[in-house]
Amino acid sequence: MSKAGAVADAKIGTPLPDSKVELPPVIRRAEVVAFTLVALLVITVVAVLYVAKPFFLPVVTAFIIGTMLSPAANFLEKRYIPRSVSAVLIVTAACAGIAFIVGLISSPLMEWTTRLPELGSLLKDKLHVFDRPLALWHQVQGLFGGAESLASTQFQLPKIDWVQPTVEFLSPTFTEFLLFFATLVLFIASWKDLRRALVMNFADHEWRLRTLRILNAIETSLGDYLLTVTMINFGVGIATGLICAVTSMPNPAGLGALAATLNFFPIIGPVAMFVILVVVGIITSSTLGTGLIAALAFVGLTFLEGHFITPTIIGRRLELNALAVFMALAFWTWLWGPMGGFLASPLLIVALILKEHLMPVNAPQLPPE
Repeated sequence: MSKAGAVADAKIGTPLPDSKVELPPVIRRAEVVAFTLVALLVITVVAVLYVAKPFFLPVVTAFIIGTMLSPAANFLEKRYIPRSVSAVLIVTAACAGIAFIVGLISSPLMEWTTRLPELGSLLKDKLHVFDRPLALWHQVQGLFGGAESLASTQFQLPKIDWVQPTVEFLSPTFTEFLLFFATLVLFIASWKDLRRALVMNFADHEWRLRTLRILNAIETSLGDYLLTVTMINFGVGIATGLICAVTSMPNPAGLGALAATLNFFPIIGPVAMFVILVVVGIITSSTLGTGLIAALAFVGLTFLEGHFITPTIIGRRLELNALAVFMALAFWTWLWGPMGGFLASPLLIVALILKEHLMPVNAPQLPPE
């Protein structure tokens, strides 16, 4: 063989060096189809949950609250109390506590509702201090081609018929109440059998252990969440009542109970309580500055509770990302109303537990910064 032929064979047999040019990722047709099917599935599930709210809301609420109360049923069962009896006792005690709080809130609420025209006039008189800034704002708008300058502009309260729509929005039907309580009692009474059935449904031993760990984690986390949040909100209610009593606000016990109840709804609840304290303080106080003392003290209280007390007591395991909590709260409140807002954090905890146990342990992680 000639020397030129040997060189040619060597060139043919020598592999080419790897190219350093990065090619864009190829999107396969199967991936597009799979993504489309998942998106359609999510849209269908959300639509079904929205349309069938009268059924799914009480059932899901009963499941979540029943899981939270299961540790109490286990405690009573260890004291030789049958689980069915424990379920009835726990639900009765919970209903009694809710009825007590509703009684504290409803009495002043009914009184203030009957005095709405009088209270509206008082609030309007106290807010005359904003007449001059509003008139100046309209003048500025007129200079830039907006609304006409209105020197005599006064602060006007919006006339909204809010009582009936609010009651219709907040109060579920009798059928939903009945479905919720029946499901809650039966769920607590049969939770051990349901756990066993869910675990034994899998033939593989590893999946049985994984399912058992998931159920134990959900039960423990939701039970700790309910106990901790209830204690924290109870403390917030007592502190708010003391603030209202010191600042001479009317019915401090009712306002404290309302603060404790609204604090179960993250972000939205404290904001709504702040607005209520501002309105009540302005109406019942002689000056605008005096009426804002209770609201400002409540802001300081919720700041301490949200940034120091709750993260310290709950710990890192149940500490949730603020953006995730807000998005879950917005989504579930839009989907199911106020009870959806109450269920937002527990459902987010369940989702995080499922992600923790179902995602592969050796999933790729971002490099440290």
